[in-house]
Amino acid sequence: MTSLFEPVTFGKIPLANRLVMAPMTRNRAEPRGNATELMAEYYAQRASAGLVITEGVQPSRVGQGFLDTPGLHDPEQVESWRAVTDAVHDGGGRIVAQLMHAGRIGHPSLYADAHRSVAPSPVAAAGQCFTPDGMRDYEVPHELAPDEITATVRDFAAAARNAVEAGFDGVQVHAGNGFLLHQFLAENTNRRTDAYGGPIENRVRFAVEVTEAVAAAIGNERTAVRVSPGNPYNDIAEGDTEALYAALVPALPELAFLEVCEIVTRPVTRSVRELWKGNLVVNPHPSPDSFPATGATAQEVLDEGLADAVSLGALFLANPDLPARIEAGGPFNEADEATYYGGDHRGYTDYPALAR
Repeated sequence: MTSLFEPVTFGKIPLANRLVMAPMTRNRAEPRGNATELMAEYYAQRASAGLVITEGVQPSRVGQGFLDTPGLHDPEQVESWRAVTDAVHDGGGRIVAQLMHAGRIGHPSLYADAHRSVAPSPVAAAGQCFTPDGMRDYEVPHELAPDEITATVRDFAAAARNAVEAGFDGVQVHAGNGFLLHQFLAENTNRRTDAYGGPIENRVRFAVEVTEAVAAAIGNERTAVRVSPGNPYNDIAEGDTEALYAALVPALPELAFLEVCEIVTRPVTRSVRELWKGNLVVNPHPSPDSFPATGATAQEVLDEGLADAVSLGALFLANPDLPARIEAGGPFNEADEATYYGGDHRGYTDYPALAR
């Protein structure tokens, strides 16, 4: 039986244990997209994770979807991340940057030139976006032309190279949670009639091209992908979820690991496990009476043979020394949801570690 505390190697990334810090948007970057000293402290506090996956990092200016999120598309941003990666490595940890293009999830007021958000098709998301002027309805996005799709693929590859230059151990391509790659995968957001739309084999094309470009830029052994089968977040309706991932997963190149973010879709997770021959990380969806997922939940995922490692979000957010707490059987700090997004050190770097 595999333990959460056994080491494992994903491609060229050695993990001291099988507890992965899941990517979580925290909105503490500078307005220009630079990482901060506070962010370095936050990630360093959690360096005892087998692997840290950062919050979503935009690969281009147009990829931003929220206020105060970091980027990896200009030299100043790259330099700012060095303090983060150095701090995690000094703590004995490993860290990968999650590259996330928000697509239609954004608003012109977020950008200096007030450009429109982009998407596979001109279909606005239901709901509102938090902007400098308060809550605003999502607007109809600009439909990416074929040459713009090609340019976006190049942006991901360039951001991946920037990540390695900044000291990251690898990158994760975000293909879930209703952001750009997921928008290409889903029926309701992809109404194209060209090679990137229509049947499932066309809708997976963009995600595969982005992943292949990133792998070519930094190596398959440093590249990962995150998917969220069946997730309706950000007004997504995939259509036939099982058929979609039966097409996508085998089409992906060899990776350091694939991460599945569960919603209520354990059968789909099992299907992915059967389809994917490489390392698999599962971000488990707990039962309603045991939210958030716990160390016991994580061990159960390994015991069932569903994954090679388990990623946890809220539990890592509130417990910087989570592996030690799980090994000790607790106690666990509770996360303060009011401080999840934006603000200062409160609810970010002030969660206490276990008394030594």
